[in-house]
Amino acid sequence: MDRAVDQAMEVFWVNGYAGTTPKRLTTELGIGSGSLYNAFDSKQALFERALRRYYERESVRLIQVLDGPGSPRERLRAAVDLVVEAARSDDGRGCMAANAAIEFGGRDQVVEHLVRRIFERQEAAFRSTIEEGRRSGEIAADVDAVAVAGLFLATINGIRVLAKADRNSPRLDSMAAAALRTL
Repeated sequence: MDRAVDQAMEVFWVNGYAGTTPKRLTTELGIGSGSLYNAFDSKQALFERALRRYYERESVRLIQVLDGPGSPRERLRAAVDLVVEAARSDDGRGCMAANAAIEFGGRDQVVEHLVRRIFERQEAAFRSTIEEGRRSGEIAADVDAVAVAGLFLATINGIRVLAKADRNSPRLDSMAAAALRTL
């Protein structure tokens, strides 16, 4: 079951919800359509499980960098660099949460809730790191941690979306640098 959800996550991540047919899912997962529906009830239910898996496995990498070793400023730079590097090397997949937000556009409450949780978790990690930097004196005390964390969240998602059109664009680096200059 876990392996099937992992495989489905990859299929949805690459193709989106609308671009993933039940036939593609059964082929990629190596199961029959009856098994797909018996195990997951519907394509929508499987997508929701795949998005939860993305939340559990993929979005945690950014948070691990922000919570990891090094000074707050170094961790913020490493987190933004991680996003730029991933955006350049992920073959146009982008962020599954951002992709779902764009594709569903608030038309599905469950997907909207899952995407919001992912973004809130990332924003909270940015905010915590910025606040730590303020306490240590590495980041100016007058920096609004809430606003700048929101800016970082918008920046990393903007980088991911723009990279889908041109992953080698120098704009990706300049966006990352501009966000870091707010500190």
